[in-house]
Amino acid sequence: MKLLNGAAFQRMEAAAYAAEVRQRVISNNIANAETPHFKRSELVFEQLLEETMGAGRKLAGRSSDSRHISIGSNASRLPSSQVVTDDSTTMNNNKNNVDPDREMSLLAKNQLSYYLYTKQINHELKMMRTAIEGRG
Repeated sequence: MKLLNGAAFQRMEAAAYAAEVRQRVISNNIANAETPHFKRSELVFEQLLEETMGAGRKLAGRSSDSRHISIGSNASRLPSSQVVTDDSTTMNNNKNNVDPDREMSLLAKNQLSYYLYTKQINHELKMMRTAIEGRG
């Protein structure tokens, strides 16, 4: 029985970790808003997750042993997040492309996402605890 090893729980956990890393990336962008020639970075996770989950619509086999031959796509694997640097734009005369207002709004959005992920994880754990203990 997969309680905490289920695919949905693993995706939620990976999203929370990605939000944590995104917080550091956005904070780094804000800290370097006045640094000449600095190029902003962003974390790509949700797009990779969507692509992985979209690939899972095909028939795929599951192996219970590492010696088994894999069948179809392995959609159960979670993608790792990637930090991508935006070299294509320039915002200031010093060749910096960080817009502090945009970064602050991305920071607020990321904080809300992280809050949502942790609330959902806590809810799942609470439901499992209630089921195990048998009380409401």
